[in-house]
Amino acid sequence: MMLKPSIDTLLDHVNSKYSLVILASKRAHELDAGAQPTLDSFESVKSVGQALEEIDAGAVINDPHPEIKRERLKMEEEERHLQRERDQRDLEERIRNEQN
Repeated sequence: MMLKPSIDTLLDHVNSKYSLVILASKRAHELDAGAQPTLDSFESVKSVGQALEEIDAGAVINDPHPEIKRERLKMEEEERHLQRERDQRDLEERIRNEQN
């Protein structure tokens, strides 16, 4: 059975089989959750196969600084939370003004 993309070409993009499995798994979960695909078309209909195709195309890479990415994502989430709170206060203020 011939698998595409092959493990040899995939390992040109990722430094170990372990990293490849983790990267493909995370990307497949993102695709399943509704993330935009980075390629226009896929040979595979399954999300793991599509993730491997994206890795082979160089469209998805392993983040060399995951701790920085985690910190950035945490800050973005905090900012979204603060924005929701501001929006809620603004809405409550408008409701109070309309009632008066």
